[in-house]
Amino acid sequence: MTSRPVETPPPGCREPVPGRRAASAPDTGTELLYARVLADVARLDRVSVDSHFFDELGADSMVMARFCARVRKTEGLPPVSMRDVYRHPTIGRLAAALTAPESVPPAPTGAAARAPTPAPPMPEAATGAPHYLLCGALQLLAFLGYSYLVALLGVTGYEWISAGPGPAGVYLRSVLFGAFVLVWLCAFPVLAKWVLIGRWRPCQVRIWSLGYLRFWAVKTLVRSAPPVLFVGSPLYVLYLRALGARIGRGAAVFSRNVPVCTDLLVIGDGAVIRKDVYFTCYRARAGLIQTGPVSVGEDAVVGEASVLDIGTAVGDRARLAHASSLHRGQVVPDGEHWHGSPALRAGTPYPVVGPAACGTVRRAAHGVLQVLAALLVYLPLSFGGVGLVLAEAPQLAAALEPGPTALTAWTFYAEAVTASAVLFFGAIPLGILVIATVPRLLSRAITPGTVYPLYGFRYGMHRTITLMTNRRFLTRLFGDSSGIVPYLRCLGYTLSPVEQTGSNFGTEVKQDSPYLSSVGTGTMVADGLSLNNAELSSTSFRVSPVAIGSHNFLGNRIAYPPHGRTGDNCLLATKVMVPVDGRIRENVGLLGSPSFEIPRSVRRDSSFDRLTTGGGRRRLLAAKNRHNAATMAWYLFVRWLYFLLISLLFAVAAELYDVLGATVVALANVLALLFTALYFVVVERTVTLRRPPGVLFCSIYDRRFWQRERFWKVPSETYLRLFNGTPFKSFVWRLLGVRAGSRIFDDGCSLTERTMVTLGDDCTLNAGSVVQCHSQEDGAFKSDRTTVGSGCTLGVGAFVHYGVTVGDGAELAPDSFLMKGESVPPHACWGGNPARQTDRGNGNGGGGNGGGGNGGGGDANGSGRIRP
Repeated sequence: MTSRPVETPPPGCREPVPGRRAASAPDTGTELLYARVLADVARLDRVSVDSHFFDELGADSMVMARFCARVRKTEGLPPVSMRDVYRHPTIGRLAAALTAPESVPPAPTGAAARAPTPAPPMPEAATGAPHYLLCGALQLLAFLGYSYLVALLGVTGYEWISAGPGPAGVYLRSVLFGAFVLVWLCAFPVLAKWVLIGRWRPCQVRIWSLGYLRFWAVKTLVRSAPPVLFVGSPLYVLYLRALGARIGRGAAVFSRNVPVCTDLLVIGDGAVIRKDVYFTCYRARAGLIQTGPVSVGEDAVVGEASVLDIGTAVGDRARLAHASSLHRGQVVPDGEHWHGSPALRAGTPYPVVGPAACGTVRRAAHGVLQVLAALLVYLPLSFGGVGLVLAEAPQLAAALEPGPTALTAWTFYAEAVTASAVLFFGAIPLGILVIATVPRLLSRAITPGTVYPLYGFRYGMHRTITLMTNRRFLTRLFGDSSGIVPYLRCLGYTLSPVEQTGSNFGTEVKQDSPYLSSVGTGTMVADGLSLNNAELSSTSFRVSPVAIGSHNFLGNRIAYPPHGRTGDNCLLATKVMVPVDGRIRENVGLLGSPSFEIPRSVRRDSSFDRLTTGGGRRRLLAAKNRHNAATMAWYLFVRWLYFLLISLLFAVAAELYDVLGATVVALANVLALLFTALYFVVVERTVTLRRPPGVLFCSIYDRRFWQRERFWKVPSETYLRLFNGTPFKSFVWRLLGVRAGSRIFDDGCSLTERTMVTLGDDCTLNAGSVVQCHSQEDGAFKSDRTTVGSGCTLGVGAFVHYGVTVGDGAELAPDSFLMKGESVPPHACWGGNPARQTDRGNGNGGGGNGGGGNGGGGDANGSGRIRP
């Protein structure tokens, strides 16, 4: 077919990649319009209908994202998503796929036929400053009251323990008081839940209303109780049952994301929920808290890093793969294997570990041993250790209780600086020595590939290895620098040989067993990698090797399973579901859940390769190492100074205790929280004072990128969790530079570059959601601003990339991945990984039958009360 121009290009347009075949003219009106839009966006003279977007036209994902946005604004054209672009990478194939008549799927049968009933109209969310301010004031009063109660209990117990007759008496009183505190801390959230809520039912609660205040109080107490520390243990299951969850015999829960509306949770006999799964039985949407049922059937398995929205169900003996999600109304039928986000039927079975003998006696013995360890070791050390030391060392007691004039003497502060420096900086090498030796010895008790029963000796060794080798302080210290390679080798990773880049790993990487984790040469990893060496059932576990090939690049938030089918030279995109079946993928990119192939790289990302040729790489790496070393020093100094100042705060409280009693201890706790927030706000503002994060496209060997690494490392974000669900969270966001509107509800969102994010009024941000204004692919770094309009909702676990605009009133479904450069129209509903426009009526309404569970009908009363 004779080639011809599609349209007269504007000045500065370029030709397609030289040496390509002649362009084929469009045959249909849709092809013509698509070609015109792409030629304009990509600034090309002409576009052939059979030219590959990436390989032949030289486009990249940002160009194609703008193409998709332009198509959605063009009348008469079927909308295009990035998934469509990657699946059909020519104009001809894209037009044919999107204009073909849709096939009608067969009617569902069995469990799949239990679809949600029509949702009632959603009530108007509470708006206006009075609701917002009143709720914040009441939350502050609740925190102050609870702080005083805890302080009163603590000082009373300390005085009683310290008065014990001799070391034996101190220890005995520590055990008794520890038992009382443990029972009280476990029972109080349960009692509060039944008093304030009663039994959870499907309902809708206006955020910032009095009904929401009760919801927030119960959520905060339930998630801060000691049983949360026993995740994966039968004790944790007992705690959830006490809160109203219906959990069958032999079920196991390994996720630290604690469910809140527990009466709506049903877990069958022998079911297992693996780590990092969200199954909270509530979600926030458009200014409302919506509660609904979540059901997991008998012997079912929910894989790592998955999301179960309200009104979802996993049938008996069914499997939901890792990095997958069920959206509202979805049901996995009995015995079927599903994967993806949103999930669909998988072509092959999902691998699971075989069963082992793990009866009631073993589970009970494990729980008893955990309680005894807490009562006889941990709690006595916490409550009685200080009192025992002071009783046996009067000189130390005099130093710690300085007297009325000591706080004005310079020697007191000099001694405090010296002691804090010795404790802080001495603990780091000692900690590294311990985690480099003790877990290695314990690992000899576990044979890779062997199936062991849960809750035995070897399971205890495995849990100890996992806990000891995942120290976030040290990973953050060494991450984003050349130091991360020797640190991970010290833990037990197999990394040889290494092509040192200075950015081989980010600041967040975790594993179940470092001794079974290997990463090939030339591979670079961004933040959030989780190597899932442990395969868990409700009765057994085994640890298996996890091997990542050579010359890969791994994006953010990737859960890599032991059976991952990727080899060398792969690009694993952010939130990708790593395939566990089929051929080994090599020399390709993988995107989405379930994943599909995309180009390994584009020319734009290789534009800095010239910097790493010859001796240039050694010179630039040396400069980067010097800058990263200074960043690590800043990181340690900031943490040590914080440790020192907090210690001085409580030293002053101890001095005033004889005058004010428990009140001063409670006041010190409140001041510690306020000081923590203000301290790290000042730290972050100081780090970004000269170079605030902004739009950037550069090499990882550019000094501007090194400044960005300093911004990620030196400040802290952990303290922000304390403000989740309160008006104070958006206030802190503003202090950090976020352009935040009014009445924002944030239940646990992460904003990686605060000054590059704009949030409109009345936004609703769910737990686990992320707005990340950057990406790194191999040696290229890119960042751009992201805007989330007014009234928008980001679902649980949703991920928004850089250069994105979300229109007013739009909604992003749970576990979705909104790719870079996307433009979501106002009031649209997008979902999936990668995200595309969906039907608002598809499981996103305000109520409905939860697919085999209890109905999710909304409570539309004006007060937003949680009705029994």
